[in-house]
Amino acid sequence: MAPSRSRDVQLTSIAGAADDDAGDLEEVRLLDSYDSRDGIDDGGMRRIQVRVTGMTCAACSTSVESALCAVNGVITASVALLQNKADVVFNPALVKDEDIKNAIEDAGFEAEILPEPSTTGKMPHGTLVGQFIIGGMTCAACVNSMEGILRDLPGVKRAVVALATSLGEVEYDPSVIGKDDIVNAIEDAGFEGSFVQSSEQDKVVFEVVGVYSLIDTQVLEGVLGSIKGVRQFRFDQISGQLDIVFDPEVLSPRYLVDGIEGRSSGKFKLRVRNPYTRMASKDVEESSAMFRLFVSSLLLSIPLFFMKLVCPHIPMIYSLLLRRCGPFLMGDWLKWGLVSIIQFVIGKRFYIAAARALKNGSTNMDVLVAVGTTASYTYSVCALLYGALTGFRAPVYFETSAMLITFVLLGKYLECLAKGKTSDAIKKLVELAPATALLIIKDKGGRSIEEKEIDSLLVQPGDMLKVVPGTKIPADGIVTWGSSYVNESMVTGEAVPVQKEVNASVIGGTINLHGVLHIQATKVGSDTVLSQIISLVETAQMSKAPIQKFADYVASIFVPTVVSLALLTFFSWYGAGSIGAYPEEWLPENGNHFVFALMFSIAVVVIACPCALGLATPTAVMVATGVGANNGVLIKGGDALERAQMVKYVIFDKTGTLTQGKASVTTAKTFTGMQRGEFLRLVASAEASSEHPLAQAIVEYARHFHFFDDSSASDGTQNGAKELKSGWLFDVSDFIALPGRGVQCLIDGKPILVGNRKLMAESGIDISDEVENFVVELEESARTGVLVAYDDIIIGVLGISDPLKREASVVIEGLQKMGVRPVMVTGDNRRTARAVAKEVGIQDVRAEVMPAGKADVVQSFQKDGSIVAMVGDGINDSPALAAADVGMAIGAGTDIAIEAADYVLMRNNLEDVITAIDLSRKTFSRIRLNYVFAIVYNVVAIPVAAGALYPSLRIKLPPWVAGACMALSSVSVVCSSLLLRRYRRPRLTQILEIVVE
Repeated sequence: MAPSRSRDVQLTSIAGAADDDAGDLEEVRLLDSYDSRDGIDDGGMRRIQVRVTGMTCAACSTSVESALCAVNGVITASVALLQNKADVVFNPALVKDEDIKNAIEDAGFEAEILPEPSTTGKMPHGTLVGQFIIGGMTCAACVNSMEGILRDLPGVKRAVVALATSLGEVEYDPSVIGKDDIVNAIEDAGFEGSFVQSSEQDKVVFEVVGVYSLIDTQVLEGVLGSIKGVRQFRFDQISGQLDIVFDPEVLSPRYLVDGIEGRSSGKFKLRVRNPYTRMASKDVEESSAMFRLFVSSLLLSIPLFFMKLVCPHIPMIYSLLLRRCGPFLMGDWLKWGLVSIIQFVIGKRFYIAAARALKNGSTNMDVLVAVGTTASYTYSVCALLYGALTGFRAPVYFETSAMLITFVLLGKYLECLAKGKTSDAIKKLVELAPATALLIIKDKGGRSIEEKEIDSLLVQPGDMLKVVPGTKIPADGIVTWGSSYVNESMVTGEAVPVQKEVNASVIGGTINLHGVLHIQATKVGSDTVLSQIISLVETAQMSKAPIQKFADYVASIFVPTVVSLALLTFFSWYGAGSIGAYPEEWLPENGNHFVFALMFSIAVVVIACPCALGLATPTAVMVATGVGANNGVLIKGGDALERAQMVKYVIFDKTGTLTQGKASVTTAKTFTGMQRGEFLRLVASAEASSEHPLAQAIVEYARHFHFFDDSSASDGTQNGAKELKSGWLFDVSDFIALPGRGVQCLIDGKPILVGNRKLMAESGIDISDEVENFVVELEESARTGVLVAYDDIIIGVLGISDPLKREASVVIEGLQKMGVRPVMVTGDNRRTARAVAKEVGIQDVRAEVMPAGKADVVQSFQKDGSIVAMVGDGINDSPALAAADVGMAIGAGTDIAIEAADYVLMRNNLEDVITAIDLSRKTFSRIRLNYVFAIVYNVVAIPVAAGALYPSLRIKLPPWVAGACMALSSVSVVCSSLLLRRYRRPRLTQILEIVVE
C-alpha cells in the first residue's frame, strides 16, 4: 500500500490483524504502573473484585469465601483480609455482579463492586489514562474551564488539570473518544494541546533515523508488514516518529527494533522515545516563544517612549514628528502603526484565547488583557479621528496599550522560567535513568557468546546484563556474578557506597563504582524503583490540595467581578465629573472627564491578576514534592501535605519501625531437664515452616548452636528454611500458623506449641510460677518471651530481642517538642511493649493489638477530630496506614504498605518522619504567604488603581504601570514558592532545638 503523503503516513491494520485493534494509536506510558489482569477469562468466565467491609479476622474472611463459593456459578473466590477485598471468578451466564454482592451482605458484611482495571490492549469497556500537554493556561480560571470542558466530553470519566506543569490527565474510554478528539477539544477551548502518553502497554513509539524519501517510507512499510504481530502503525517523516500497535504475546519492543533494523540491512535505526523528553522540549519551546514575543514587543515599544519622552528635547527630530502628513501628524502615524503591530500581531494570542474562553462560557486573564488593551487602543484611535475632524487635539495613550502587552509578556516569560524550575525534580529523576544497557547473549549451553549494547528501555525481565565500573545499572535485578560497591544515594540519600555480591539486589539508575557485575533483570519499565519514584512525584505534582478549592472558587468569579468594578469605576468618576464633584485641574492636559474616568477604569482591569491565586498552591506543592524526593521523602499529593502539617498524633508500629527488625535470640532456658541442643532442635523444627521474623531468628540461632555457623550464612528466606529441613530438623506435620499467638504442629505424633501466653491458655497448658517469673524478667528488660510446650508441658522459654534504631529516642523527643504526641502500637505483650516504650520515650502504648486492630487504634485517636499519622513497614500495617489521615511507609517495607501510605520514607530512617512533618509545615506556611501576596495585592492594588487615593494624596497608577504590577504579581508568588528549594531537613543536633510556634 503506497502512502498518500510522505509527511504523515497513516497505515491501516496489517493483514490478518483483528478488526478491534484498528483504533486510535496511543503511546506507551513507560513510567506508569499497569495491571495486566484481564477482566474476562478465555473460557468466557469473568473476574471481578469486591471491597468487603467489616472483616476483622481470618474467620471473617473464611466466612465470606464460603458464602461466595456457595453461590451457583462462582468458580473460585479468594478473600484478602488485610486488603479488605474479594477476588471472584464466575460464569456470567449463571450469576450476576449483584448476586455476588448480595451473598456477601447476607453473610453479615458490606460489599462494593470495584471497577474493573484497565487491561493490556483495548477492552470493550476498559479505560485508558492519558496525559496531555495544555499550553496557554494563565490562571486558575483557565484550569477550571479546561477541567469542565474535558469532563463534559463523551467517554471521559475523569480529568485533572495542573496549571504549574501545564499537564492534563484524562481517564477516557477509547471506544468512545480518541486522543485526537481530546486534543481538538483542548484547542477548541483556546489552548494548545498535544498528547504525551497513555497507559496502554501494547503500543510503543520510536524515533526512526534513515527515512529520507517516499521510497524509504515504502521500504519501512514493507518491513513492518513482514513482521508477524504488528497490527497497525503510523509514521511521521518530518518528526521521524513511528507509532506501532503490536501483539505483546507474539513480540516485544526489542524484537521490533531487531526486526526492523535487521530486515532493512541496518538502513533504519530505531530508538524508544521517552515521553518526558518531549515534555521537556515543550517547556523550552514555550519559554522561547514567550521570550521572542516579549523582545519583539519591547523593541517596538522603545520608539514609542523615545518619541514621548526624549524627542521633545531634540528640536530637529521633534519638528519632523510634528509635521502634518495627511489628516494626522507624522508622530501619530508612527505611533499608530507601531502599536497596531503590537496589538494585533504580537498580541493576537490574547484575543484568540479570550474569544475561545468566552465561547466556552468562561473568563480568564486573557479576557482582562484583551479588554484593557482594546479600550486604550480604541480610545486612542477615536481621539485621533476626532482630532482630524474637529481640529481639537485630545491626548492619546498608544503607549499604554504597547507597554501593557510588553509587561504581560515579560511576566509570562518569567513565569515560564519559574514554573520550569518547579518541575526540575522530575527532570532530574528522568536524567538518572540509564540510556543504554550491555546485554549478555548466551548459547544454549549457558555460555556467553556476545555482548550487545541496547536501549535501556528495551531491557526485558530475565535478561542478563553486564555493568562495568562507572556506569549506571540499567534495571532492577539480582547480582549473578561479581562483586562491587554501588552508590545508591539516588534512592536512599546515603552517600556511603553499598557492597554488592552474588544474590544481592540492585536498583536501576544507581551507579556501579568499582568491579564488574553481571545482573539478571527482574523489574523493568514502570516496575522499577526509579520509575515508581517518578510516578509518585508526578502524581503528587498533578494533585490538588484541598486549600486550592478556595483559589479555584475565587478565580471562577474573579474576572466578572473585576470587569464590574472597572465599569463601576468609570461611571463613578465620569458621573462625579459631570456634576462638578471634583475640580477641572484634576483633568489631564487637553483631556476631559471621559478620558479621566477611562484611565482609572483601564488601570483597574489590567492591574487585577488571577494568576497569582492560581499559582499560590500548585507551585509550592510541586517544589515541596521535588524537595522531599531529594531528601528521601516521597509525597503522594498536596492533600497529604495539607494533612501532615496538622498532625497531632504519630502512631508507630514497633517491630521494623522503631526497632531494626532484625530479631535475635538472646536467651534459651529449659525447665524439664531436656538438653538445650534437643530443645532448640524441637523449636527450630516447628518454626522452620513459618515466615515470621521471630521464627527466622529462632532457626538461625538453633543452627548456629548446632553447627557454629555464622548466622548470616542463612539467607533468612523460606528457601533457606527448606534447606535446613533436609538435614538435622525433625519432620513436622499438621503445621498451623496462628496470627498474634504463635505456631503449632506435630513432631513424632506429639503436639508442640511455640508462642505467647495466649496460645498456652487457649490450649489449656499450665504456666508454672518459675516459668512466669522468668518470662516477666525478660519482658521487663524489653525482650520478648517465647514459650515452648511439647506434649502439653512447657519445656522451655526463648528470650528474643529486637534492638531499637539508634535515632528512635531522638526522633520521639523531637516530635514532642514539635507539639506532636507519639504513640506505639504492637502485637507484643504489655510488659515488653512498656519496656521498649520507656526506653524510647513514648508514654502512650497500645500492646497486644492484632494486625487488623491497628486500624481501630488509629480510628480511636481520630474520634475527636485529631489528625493522626501512622508509621509502619509491614503488610499487617497496611490497614492502619490506609485508615490514618497521613500514612508513612518505611521505604524498606513491603510494596503493599508503600501503596497504602501517603508518604514513603525511602531511607528507612525515622528522622524522615520529622522531615515529612517539618516540610509539610514549611510548605503550607509558604502557601499561606503566597495567598497573602495574591489576595492582599489585589485588595490593595485595585482600590489604588481605581483612584481611591487620588482625592487625598493625588496618587494614581497610569495603566502601563498597572500592567507592570500585574505582570510581577504572579512572578512574586512563583519566586516565593521557589524559596522552598532552599529547604534543608533538620539534623539530629537541630531536632532537639525545635519548639512549638
